Amino acid sequence: MKNIIRAAAFALLSAPLLLASCKKAGEDAKLEGPIPTVGFTYTINTSQYPVVVTFKNTTQNGFLAQWDFGDGSTTSGTGDVTHTYQRGGTYKVQLTAAGAGGSAVSTQNVAVPSPCTNAGFSALTACSGSGATSWTISNQPDAIVRLAANGTTVLSSTNGSTLNACQLDDEFSFASNYVYSYDAGGANGQTYSNGTCGTARTPNSSFIYKPNAGLGQIVLLTNKSFIGVTDSVVNKTYDIVEASTAKLRLRGTNPDGTFTVITYMPQLSAVDKVKQLLTGGSSRTWKLDNSVAATIVVGPSDADPTGYYAGGAAGSLPACQADDEFTFTSGNVFQYNAMAETFVAGGGGCQAPRTNNTNFTFSAATGAGKAQFELAPATPMPVIGVTDAPDRTYRILEIDNQHMLLRAGSSTASLVFTMKFVVK
Repeated sequence: MKNIIRAAAFALLSAPLLLASCKKAGEDAKLEGPIPTVGFTYTINTSQYPVVVTFKNTTQNGFLAQWDFGDGSTTSGTGDVTHTYQRGGTYKVQLTAAGAGGSAVSTQNVAVPSPCTNAGFSALTACSGSGATSWTISNQPDAIVRLAANGTTVLSSTNGSTLNACQLDDEFSFASNYVYSYDAGGANGQTYSNGTCGTARTPNSSFIYKPNAGLGQIVLLTNKSFIGVTDSVVNKTYDIVEASTAKLRLRGTNPDGTFTVITYMPQLSAVDKVKQLLTGGSSRTWKLDNSVAATIVVGPSDADPTGYYAGGAAGSLPACQADDEFTFTSGNVFQYNAMAETFVAGGGGCQAPRTNNTNFTFSAATGAGKAQFELAPATPMPVIGVTDAPDRTYRILEIDNQHMLLRAGSSTASLVFTMKFVVK
């Protein structure tokens, strides 16, 4: 009879059957006893995300229980249970219990907090947008810094050119459902480790976010996973030092007590990467590179860029031209500072400064170049390098964190100036 009663109670949890009677050897045997008094309490752990909720079953007179957590997940068990919620929100949690006298249900709304209220997690995963963001190691100075235990700098990458190309093309992605993924840079990508580029690794992992103080921490859960560099960090835990839509800085504690701080920038399109280098991410000033030969060359077209003038020797630019400063901002503002004078082409020599500011539009290059920008009309005519550019279109042929090869003149112009610049 005991086994028959349990079977009938199981059926109650899966369908609205009447708990009436069972048959044994031709005799009626009724289940008798009180209907369960169903209830539960819960505790929400907000020390880390995703949130874990512990449910305490306070039901009396029930020997079977079925939990529905309101997010499509269910489980059974008469004791306390825990459930992890991947998203914040209010969930309708239902406990169904069965006993000798039948079954009963208790329902409560459980409000699960979201980590998106924390600025660190929100920026890390683009909570307010797509819910996922990809980052690359910054190409700016001090992208990777090693700090001693007392905070002093032990080692630093001085600028993006010191980082290997197989590092700069790595992508580190974080999603608001606590999934971390790493891309070494496509089909031919490699992972930089122990001073060299090697076989691409796949340290994908789920992660925990701990709000703690400030912007919080990221804890990777998969063995051999890493963010930024392959060096192991203590407990695979990374402090979020800075987080915005434009910059991410993470700090890991190394086994020897030192710290590694890495600065990241959002994964950009090829054109956006060029603009990032042009503007330094906010504002960057360039000068003609008078330390090299052929600082400025002139030709009739892209096919013959030096046909009219192959350039002069290093240091041959007039002083009033060599000291000019050209500043570009991420807000698409160009500023020309002639210092004391502007060198005017066509025999004009050094004349009164033509300092002025104007806006520019940035886009993919038409013709040769990685990207191009076009200056808005201004009075006097905007100057970049030379005063006799054929139009207001400038194509960036090559650029890195310190040098730029710029061509004045569109792809259809009958005159092009190709100029070498260096960051001030």
